[in-house]
Amino acid sequence: MRSRNRRGVSSIEFAFCMLILLPLLLGTGVTGIDMILTLQTVQLARDVGHMYARDVNFAQPGNMTIVGNLGSSLGLSTTPGSGTAVVILSALTYVDVNACAAVGAVDGNGNPTSACTNYQKWVFTQRVLIGNQNVRSSNYGSPITSGPTGVTVDPVTGKITQSDYVKKAGAVANFSGVNPYQVINGQAQGLPSGQVLYLAEAGATGFNMPPFVSNATTYSFNFF
Repeated sequence: MRSRNRRGVSSIEFAFCMLILLPLLLGTGVTGIDMILTLQTVQLARDVGHMYARDVNFAQPGNMTIVGNLGSSLGLSTTPGSGTAVVILSALTYVDVNACAAVGAVDGNGNPTSACTNYQKWVFTQRVLIGNQNVRSSNYGSPITSGPTGVTVDPVTGKITQSDYVKKAGAVANFSGVNPYQVINGQAQGLPSGQVLYLAEAGATGFNMPPFVSNATTYSFNFF
């Protein structure tokens, strides 16, 4: 027969166990939800990136509707500044001797002059933002559009003129190269002169539950 002095002990033990188990359960749930959101972000960056690399015109409402549908589970809105997700699309190219020559920034011997400001650098040739840009910024920088070194980004297509991305430092990207391409003597080896790399980045507001997870943001990128 159980002693009267031991009554209620199991309830106390259970209460102490729950002090550990409940936070573990909540933390696991929050982490699991954020993992799902991360997978959705990866898929969004991949899908929109494939569209971008195939020269889809995102200025057309129909194409924007497709993007909005792809990111609907993350709260992506095609209205600028709205929603809880963002897609950042960038086109990058390497400024070599041929790029300098195309804008007349070479001397009589064909060597780049000081006018070819971005010689031997990777630059933006286009930038398209979809959704709420306050959610996440690009890991590769952004075109500078103000000041003496600023470039002009077309408000509809997001394109930057060749003269701007060759001559103005505001077009330089925070990017040094991508394997298996190497820059040797000012030339991108393995990459045709003027070749464009397409970069798709996606970010979304994650599931937050302080103190387990605070200010969670999912992110993914792909090069094409």
